[in-house]
Amino acid sequence: MRGIYSRNAGGTEPEFTEYDRYLFREGTDDAAYLKMGAHLGVSDGRQGVFFSVWAPNAQYAGVITSRFGWSQFTFTMDKKEGGIWQTFVPDLAEGDEYRYVIVGADGVTRYKADPYAFRAERRPGTASVVSDLTRYEWNDQAWMDGQAKKDPYREPMSVYEVHPGSWQRDYSADGEGFLNYHVLADKLAEYIGYMGYTHVELIGICEHPLDASWGYQVTGYFAPTSRHGAPDDFRYFVDKMHQCGIGVILDWVPAHFPKDSFALERFDGTPLYEHADPLRAEYPEWGTLAFDYSKSEVRSFLLSNAFYWVREFHIDALRVDAVAAILYNSFGRRDWRPNYFGGTENLEGIAFLKLVNEALTARTHSYLIAEDSSILPGITKPVSEGGLGFRFKWNMGWMNDTLKYVKRDPIFRQYHHDQLTHSLDYAFLEHYMLVLSHDEVVHLKRSMLSKFPGAIQDQLGGLKTLYTYQMTHPGKKLLFMGQEWGEIEEWDEKRELHWDESHDPGHRDVQLCYRDLLHLYRKYPVLYSDTGDRTTFEWINRNDSSRNILSYLRRNPWNYEGALLVICNFAPAYTDYVCGVPVPGSYTRLFSTYDHLEGGGSREETGKDPVIFSTNEEADGYPCRIRYTLRPYESLILALPSGKPEGKA
Repeated sequence: MRGIYSRNAGGTEPEFTEYDRYLFREGTDDAAYLKMGAHLGVSDGRQGVFFSVWAPNAQYAGVITSRFGWSQFTFTMDKKEGGIWQTFVPDLAEGDEYRYVIVGADGVTRYKADPYAFRAERRPGTASVVSDLTRYEWNDQAWMDGQAKKDPYREPMSVYEVHPGSWQRDYSADGEGFLNYHVLADKLAEYIGYMGYTHVELIGICEHPLDASWGYQVTGYFAPTSRHGAPDDFRYFVDKMHQCGIGVILDWVPAHFPKDSFALERFDGTPLYEHADPLRAEYPEWGTLAFDYSKSEVRSFLLSNAFYWVREFHIDALRVDAVAAILYNSFGRRDWRPNYFGGTENLEGIAFLKLVNEALTARTHSYLIAEDSSILPGITKPVSEGGLGFRFKWNMGWMNDTLKYVKRDPIFRQYHHDQLTHSLDYAFLEHYMLVLSHDEVVHLKRSMLSKFPGAIQDQLGGLKTLYTYQMTHPGKKLLFMGQEWGEIEEWDEKRELHWDESHDPGHRDVQLCYRDLLHLYRKYPVLYSDTGDRTTFEWINRNDSSRNILSYLRRNPWNYEGALLVICNFAPAYTDYVCGVPVPGSYTRLFSTYDHLEGGGSREETGKDPVIFSTNEEADGYPCRIRYTLRPYESLILALPSGKPEGKA
């Protein structure tokens, strides 16, 4: 269907056919970027650039460029059908900067960046930059072919969330310390491979002028931020990740955009990309403008943007920021406009999300992940079955409840035990991802480590048990950078991570513990083949509140072959723990949060697999039991013996 689009590798004018105009006006154009914006080409034998911009209410549109000294009104654009202005500027080349000059419907002259620009000037500059899409040669075909054969629900997915500007810095190469995408790719691929993550999720890639927005106030939706290099440099980053077997997820922000005058705000002198209705035009809490999904051209802009990252940069998934803001007219607003039926749902926003999800699913192997705090059911249900069609949804409920629990003094945790266990009552209603993201370690929320009360050893021990619970709980996984070793300070985008802490014995122990968990997660299918099937999780004892202990089984839906037993101790006390088990025999201890501590009893210390033998005594409703002395904040993962289970009494 999209074969009518072809890249214009220095050829003739990109033809905007009647069918193209139809798709653009209908709001279903998934490749508008191949015609809109700036494209290298030839006209009347002269090399140059073709420009197209949507500004239906403008009185005048033109192009000014750095090559011609930013002279105003030099290259006038012609207004075509559908409010699209076009022109050809000769002698421009890749790397030249440009702006649109728009005389709006209000008579005001504005200098605008190109909404479809493939590259942007490094901030504080705001110009767009001519860039060629056609030159890069990919080397990730094996990865791309493999994705077509995989079911994401049945594959391990452990995500390392990274802000590229503060993961590491090198001031010898860049005055601000930003790593080039090439250097970042090589360093990250090595580290992610060592740790055992399956995916990296990048925040702050789409161009944005304000560092403190972390990339969530986008001014260049089609431009990888120039802080780290050119678009082809970012292609190298994705290519490198794929060659190393690492998937790439990109944060995507289709809910709102900033009020910067050079960007989308009142682009043609009217509310064009944003709502005209003052009760729907902005999000007061963020100080940003809301996209108007009722305009078909806005839908085409965003739809084609999603496909742009997937097609042109081989992105494996887009994590959609602030989904609740798209779903509800009342989100973040004291005064809001009801929909046609008098409700709070944003009907156009819901239709837009369904459109993107259905289109990506039908035409690519990529998908959307919802960062959603709403209670709307069916977020990850297929559109054909009445859902929104997301592949996964962030489990904000698990995150909020669990962090509330671990912040409490262990003495009082017994009164809030349900905050740990409640998530299992709904864990299979959606396809969830368990997240401990950047949002939880900023704005005086403290780092993950510092959320725990007590001395540093209590905090380190508690953190390891939290990570054990996350990694063995149903759902895919995500952890923000620096938290894998328990960074002490909360995250600050102005500095690199405190890597020196990862060499401290206590923090190094946390990092090795998390690494072990990542490798166990990828090794045992019962830990990741769980999406949508509640029989893959089985409580042994969810009610041991007085001792702050949980015990449960991760299993396949048919029997206990390959099953794992998990025990999590959230208390700073030794406990002689008796645990019911379904199968008699020897239980092999695969993991303990004490494994990398001296005297922890790991295989390296003992020279053999630590084994616990069951006895034929009933416990917790099971026919057999094991006994183990849990140490303070100790968590265990044990492999069940092979053999036919006798079942729970």
